[in-house]
Amino acid sequence: MRRQRRRRVSTKLVEINDSKYRGGNDSDQMGRWSLFMAWYGVASALFFVYIGAALAVAYGTVNALIGLGLTIVVYGAFNQILSKHAINNRTTVALFSRSILGTSGSAIATIIFALVAIYYAVFEGSIVAFAFQTYFGGESWMWSLIVVIYSTPLVFGGARRFIDKLNGWLLPIYIGGLVAAVIWAATLYGTSDAWLTNAGSLPELPFASGGPGWLATFAAYMGVWIMMMFTIDYAALGKRSDAKFHQTNTFGWVFYVLAYGVSAVAGIFLTFTIPGLVASETGVAGGLVGMMGLLGLIFVFVSQTRINTANYYLGSSNLQTFGERVFKLKLPYGAWLIVTAVIIYLLMLLPIVQYILLALAWQGVLVTAWVAIAVTHIVLDKG
Repeated sequence: MRRQRRRRVSTKLVEINDSKYRGGNDSDQMGRWSLFMAWYGVASALFFVYIGAALAVAYGTVNALIGLGLTIVVYGAFNQILSKHAINNRTTVALFSRSILGTSGSAIATIIFALVAIYYAVFEGSIVAFAFQTYFGGESWMWSLIVVIYSTPLVFGGARRFIDKLNGWLLPIYIGGLVAAVIWAATLYGTSDAWLTNAGSLPELPFASGGPGWLATFAAYMGVWIMMMFTIDYAALGKRSDAKFHQTNTFGWVFYVLAYGVSAVAGIFLTFTIPGLVASETGVAGGLVGMMGLLGLIFVFVSQTRINTANYYLGSSNLQTFGERVFKLKLPYGAWLIVTAVIIYLLMLLPIVQYILLALAWQGVLVTAWVAIAVTHIVLDKG
């Protein structure tokens, strides 16, 4: 009884401490289109081009597209729930985790979020370094250092300022570059129906082994449910008056049609059209630079700079929250950003790209469990 009473008191204190984040006027939040463009910066990750192509190569194009369609539906539905809650309550992953998991549980969720964001920063940064090395030559460690040096200052000043500086003009460049790459490949190498009729390199899997192919594709995209945690941190910046708009257009199915759907279709087409292109993110980047030259390099640079500003910010801010909560380290945000940048650079020196599928499997288990708890909590609490 005493333990239950203590737990109720602890939960009540958490709710009282978090209530201040539910207050405030919309005037101190990001505008509708500023947040829209900020979030759509995430759509520029070449990872989304790669993962669609890799799954089509493995399970066949039809299976990949079916699994992709189901993924978009589920992502859209879940993110409508999560984004509405984050906007109305002005809550981040750290605050929300504290409400549903307690102080200790929230620390675990925060460090998972920080490490995954850092991993993606390493991964996407390695792609830019590889593209520079492909075009100019030189050592990989040098280009990795250059990528970290120019990426870090873009995050100083917080999310509201740096994303506004970049996203208004970089998104059209990314979309235009992706369309140009498809047209360029079709013009240079011709077209066929091979990218649509591809049956996959793996035999049809039984249900007990994770199949059929469309289900295996859907499961693979569950490894990227970290996007739902990203959604909460970004949605917390939105105005309550814009909640319905953001639920559908910013964080809902519209975004995933572009980020997952269009990118995957482009990736599948490029993989089966450009001779010798390997379905890996470095392979896609190398293929684009090899085919388009300087324009391909600019496209890779722009697209990954967009996504990496988000990765750096989310990684450093959640690392700061974890450090303050667990180790009581009260350092300025700039110090945590520098620590994050150093970690990213050191990891970029490792062959990190080789471990993407293993990393997706592990983070899929952890993040999917968190999302399931979060959505269940919101739905039951509302009921």
